[in-house]
Amino acid sequence: MRFRHGLVIGKFYPPHAGHHHLIDTAAADCARLTVVAAGSSVESIPLALRTAWLRERHPQPHVEIIPVLDDAEMDFESDAIWEEHVNAFRTGLATLSRPEGGTGAVPPVDAVFSSEHYGAELARRFSAVHVPVDPRRVRFPVSGTAVRLDPVACWQWLSPAVRAHLARRVVVVGAESSGTTTLARALAGHYAARGGAWAATRWVPEYGRLYCEEKLAAATRAHGRRGELWIGDLSWTSEEFTVIAERHLALEDAAARAGSPLLVCDTDALATSLWHERYLGGTSADVERLHARNRHDLWILTDTAGVPFEQDGWRDGEAIREWMSGRFREELEHRELPHIVVTGSAEHRLDLAVDAVDALLAKGWTFADPL
Repeated sequence: MRFRHGLVIGKFYPPHAGHHHLIDTAAADCARLTVVAAGSSVESIPLALRTAWLRERHPQPHVEIIPVLDDAEMDFESDAIWEEHVNAFRTGLATLSRPEGGTGAVPPVDAVFSSEHYGAELARRFSAVHVPVDPRRVRFPVSGTAVRLDPVACWQWLSPAVRAHLARRVVVVGAESSGTTTLARALAGHYAARGGAWAATRWVPEYGRLYCEEKLAAATRAHGRRGELWIGDLSWTSEEFTVIAERHLALEDAAARAGSPLLVCDTDALATSLWHERYLGGTSADVERLHARNRHDLWILTDTAGVPFEQDGWRDGEAIREWMSGRFREELEHRELPHIVVTGSAEHRLDLAVDAVDALLAKGWTFADPL
């Protein structure tokens, strides 16, 4: 390796493929590499989150990523402003871990890697060599500004963690046998058919259904009563609903990391909370906590009107269906969650859902301007 200690500095607001290429290039050329994630307090993606994204993407043991809050204004013509920035970076470098055994000094920076026009001046102020990396953005024609202006157009250049953060999440909820799964599948298929960044649009099946199937199968084996037990024979604990909500959320996050700018979810922790109420007579603080963590943008409630009830062996019954449908309406309104109610034929429901999702996507993404 040519250099003992390399330095990369950036806002990474948000990080993209060009940033990762810069860091990987520097890491290959240095015995030790420090990456300073320099964010300001006015930016709308927390610096801690950007740092976590970079650490996930760059786990090399000789790469250390440190967050530095830098609220100095930007003025490349001002020597005083330059000194403010460099002092902030040096303060961050002072926190670096020591060599093995905890003794000795961190080697001084001897190379600054950059794709920016100010890279040479930054290197000079560190008395280091400047190593430009793809300054014309030929290999990865993307920038943080471009991502903030149009994340969809830049989707291919974003890492899984950033995609999961930016993806718009739409939840289809409703009572049993009201067409939630049919609509969720059709809605995802509609957007996947658009191609491009949308081709990877996914829908997340209801994990609670799988959990019930496995629970009933286990109970049947334990009692030796094949074909005699049904869902109403099962007893439930509050902890099981927490497990269902946690695992469904994990499936959502995994799908969002690999998907398009839109993720369609068949149910969520709100639905799990209502089923907890149905079976145990009250709410679960743990499930409510998981619901509070949700990053969903729109709820679509499937009305029961015009949908014949079908008993597939897993459902409570038609009377419960109407009660649950009413509870969904009440909770969506009480919690002031953005939602629509769809009714009519399957085709009409899909049309209504697409109109609502298109309106959501048309709002775009909002980022605070960096300094």
